[in-house]
Amino acid sequence: MSGIKNQPNQLNRQLWLKFLALAKPYWFSEQKWKARGLLFLLLLLALAVNGINVGISFIFRDINTSLANFPQTRDTATFWRFISIYAGLLVIGTPIVVMFGYLQDKLGLYWREWLTGRFLDKYLQSRAYYQINFNEQIDNPDQRISEDIRSFTRTSLSFLLLILTSVVTLVSFTGVLLSISVTLSITLILYAIIGTVITVYIGQRLITINFNQLKQEANFRYGLIHVRDNAESVAFYQGEAQESVQLKQRFIGAIRNFDLLINWQRNLGFFTVSYDYFVSALPYIVVAPIYFAGDAEFGKFTQSAIAFQQIFRALSIIVSQFESITAFAAGVERLDSLHSALKTPSPSSTGMTTIDMTENSKLALRQVTLLTPNYQRTLITELSATINRGEGMVIVGHSGSGESSVLRAIAGLWNAGTGHIIHPSSTDMMFLPQRPYMVLGSLRSQLLYPNTDPSISESKLRQVLEEVNLKDLPERVGGFDAELDWANVLSLGEQQRLAFARLLLSARSYAILDEATSALDITNERRLYQQLKATGTTIISVGHRRSLLQYHEYVLKLDGDSNWQLMPTREYNSAEEVY
Repeated sequence: MSGIKNQPNQLNRQLWLKFLALAKPYWFSEQKWKARGLLFLLLLLALAVNGINVGISFIFRDINTSLANFPQTRDTATFWRFISIYAGLLVIGTPIVVMFGYLQDKLGLYWREWLTGRFLDKYLQSRAYYQINFNEQIDNPDQRISEDIRSFTRTSLSFLLLILTSVVTLVSFTGVLLSISVTLSITLILYAIIGTVITVYIGQRLITINFNQLKQEANFRYGLIHVRDNAESVAFYQGEAQESVQLKQRFIGAIRNFDLLINWQRNLGFFTVSYDYFVSALPYIVVAPIYFAGDAEFGKFTQSAIAFQQIFRALSIIVSQFESITAFAAGVERLDSLHSALKTPSPSSTGMTTIDMTENSKLALRQVTLLTPNYQRTLITELSATINRGEGMVIVGHSGSGESSVLRAIAGLWNAGTGHIIHPSSTDMMFLPQRPYMVLGSLRSQLLYPNTDPSISESKLRQVLEEVNLKDLPERVGGFDAELDWANVLSLGEQQRLAFARLLLSARSYAILDEATSALDITNERRLYQQLKATGTTIISVGHRRSLLQYHEYVLKLDGDSNWQLMPTREYNSAEEVY
């Protein structure tokens, strides 16, 4: 996409620096000795495998020589002796090769576990998961943490071991090849260098295309998830036709980009396939004149071909792995941009101000001017208000006037603007949105969220459920340990009452309610607010029902043009009656 500023377009030094910034920490972490130990063991196994391969090249040289000399010597013992040696090498080599693959996968698994944990910690710290939604350059962070990290660790380790084993292979077989023909060695090096240069030149474009493919596939998957999560709303609106259009548009974007990808892969394939085919004949072309001149035995054809192929693969890593490298480079770019965004989750611009936040036992707003997170619209100008413990304030205004935005500012979610907010600690406040968050887990975990203290007795849970008029809920759903899709099992009204049960169980001193009873009837609303008032909870509410006024001492009225009025509830009622 043209709007992505950090979109990759080449394999350059900057990309390698990004790779090192992502890869290096694990090898110097608390798991460094386990990681380095496994890597060292893999290198030992690689040396063993290469030693076996060198031995195989000599074995097949002698096997082919014995076959070529058979009409003259009638020597079958030599042939079977080397076949026996080869069988012995297979017995030794098979577990080594299998263990090499197993330990490589195991190290990749440990690395992924560590790196994913690190990203998740950063993602869930300082509300980065929330702030990152305002960063237009970071799409689908879920895919980056799940799929891109998995690909990064596996592919990084694969490339690292491929490079290291290629070096070992190069050293192991260079002596073998030089003993056969210096000309063949020089030809091989020139052939590999030319092939690498041409491959990189043709394939540069694949990096950008692979980057876009990851994005387009993630967008399509997100569209499908969005429809699944909002299935009932789509069904009520009968919006299948429009959802089909937007899903197909996302899918067409992925298909078109993939079509471009396979076209460029075809262009690269014209060269790499012919490059690979010709290399099979090259050692025979070079060695044949030596054999015809009588300066080499027949078995050296086989040995030279084996040595040539081994060294050729070692020198042609970029050619053979270029498509994988381009996809890997795109993944590195996506992980690096997420890593950078998590370090500074809220986008900032030079000269942009933020609201000062101070933690205290009371709640007060002093000369607060609140803007949208992108600084493009002023919502409130120089708002000042102080709410003492046990009091309440209801925020009113027409839809879109900024009522919920004030709550976000109090919660510290939005801080674009100026002024000063004094607020209680986060452990002393609880925010209840209009549509409660239903966690994945049991009914017990729903009630205890966000706390995880299992010491609260079942009788206490039942008491609170009765207070919010959900007495029969445990029996209806199968008990407190039942795990269901709560967002679909419970109605919105039941979800709102369950959220109040959480609030009562947590015993927070401050409750921030954003139309938290909008789906309830007046009787249930009264019951919930009376429960809160009885506990002495300080209540800050957003709502459009006049019935809410009786539970609050103050009314903050917003007019939608950044203006505001703060007055006692009695004064507001009188003004409204006159109006």
